[in-house]
Amino acid sequence: MSNRGSRVRAKISRRQYLVITLGTFTVLGLVWFAVTAAGLVPSLFLPSPGDVIGSLVVRAKNGELWSDIGLSVYRITIGYLLATVMALAIGPFMGMSARIRAGLEPLFDFVRYMPVVAFVPLSILWVGTGDSQKFAIIWMGTFFQQVLMITDAVHQVPQSMIHLGETLGMKRHQILARIVFPAAWPRIFDTLRITLGWAWTWLVVAELVAASGGMGYRITVAQRYFATDTIIGYLVVLGLLGLIFDQIMRAIGRMLFRYEKVR
Repeated sequence: MSNRGSRVRAKISRRQYLVITLGTFTVLGLVWFAVTAAGLVPSLFLPSPGDVIGSLVVRAKNGELWSDIGLSVYRITIGYLLATVMALAIGPFMGMSARIRAGLEPLFDFVRYMPVVAFVPLSILWVGTGDSQKFAIIWMGTFFQQVLMITDAVHQVPQSMIHLGETLGMKRHQILARIVFPAAWPRIFDTLRITLGWAWTWLVVAELVAASGGMGYRITVAQRYFATDTIIGYLVVLGLLGLIFDQIMRAIGRMLFRYEKVR
């Protein structure tokens, strides 16, 4: 008989989860240090952890790092919220109505397969090079994915639950608000968490062109001078910020959906 820890999808404690996670990052850090210390890769291509940390410390002391983080977080927040509000306003109705879905889903599918990067020069022509252009790129890269995933989450609510509401004499908007949306909300929330990571990717894409600040902009500037320590440092910071935001969303999910046992 197999022990409990070897079972498929066997649960582990929160402490075990954290220990394993920290162990993964520790091993990666040690491998990075060993490779650079042994000189296996030229520092131009892979600077040492010490060089990367040193570059971040310098930029943190002169305020550049904090300014870039603040600007990028501001842009991601506005762009992501715009996409989320619109997706939450449209997605549930697409999931409930076959006619609305037939009218909008093919259009959204058509647009979402267009590479967002190709819209960067057009967005500059349409809205300029200010923050509005950054919001537009984040919105475009996030909204169409969000609305289709929310539509799918609503559409997968069992039809029997909807029939129950109709049997009780509930109107269409009551069924949506009191039955469909609460049943689909855990999956919808998970969609919002996943697409937040995509929004971070599009933020960097938006800041790589026609920007005067932000983390993507700083990476572009560092690239011109082959400052790989700064590039990797900012990539690490981006990863940490994304991890923090993701963990915050997971914590909110655990509080909201205790019955779903969200990790």
